[in-house]
Amino acid sequence: MSLSWRCRRDLAPCTVVDIDEFWLFLQRSRQVTGDPDERLRWLSLHLAQRPPARIVDFQILLNQIRRRSDTYDMWEAANLIFGGCSTDGFWYFQAWLIGLGRDTFELVVADPDNLAEVPEVRRLAERPVSEWAQEEWPQWEALSYVAAGAYEEATGEEDGVYDAMKERGHTNQGDPEPTGLPWRLRDPKATTQRLPRLSRMF
Repeated sequence: MSLSWRCRRDLAPCTVVDIDEFWLFLQRSRQVTGDPDERLRWLSLHLAQRPPARIVDFQILLNQIRRRSDTYDMWEAANLIFGGCSTDGFWYFQAWLIGLGRDTFELVVADPDNLAEVPEVRRLAERPVSEWAQEEWPQWEALSYVAAGAYEEATGEEDGVYDAMKERGHTNQGDPEPTGLPWRLRDPKATTQRLPRLSRMF
């Protein structure tokens, strides 16, 4: 699959990568391999072959897309699945959700209870957490750093992708900043009303 990564005027200023092509790029990596580590190697290799500005575009778009899943409703869903979800765990969960692809991401962002329809989640619900294989865990921490690694490979500049982002008016987010009402302040009994299907599964 060849991606031209053209500029679209409806994206944020200074963003060259088309958001549709961003998703196609992730989809292609998943078609090549389902192993998270192999996917990262594929992404890093192919990103490093792009012009540095387009590697920066990838990181900017990743951050923009990620913010849509950075909500307390989503955190509450992750907390159910894990049986307890830390700040870091939720951050890695967001990246994993993006890695599932555009259709799944849009489905779940629309309603976190739709995670009950996701095959990867349904398989986890069949077993206790202690029996989950490492590659099954709904976390993908390293996706957050793949652009930084590719940028360094392409330019020799460690953390250069973040400096380039700042020059273009973007700051890199490294932790969740969820929107909405904190789920820890909510009535725990109401969780079954907000997330009925997930509550039955976990």
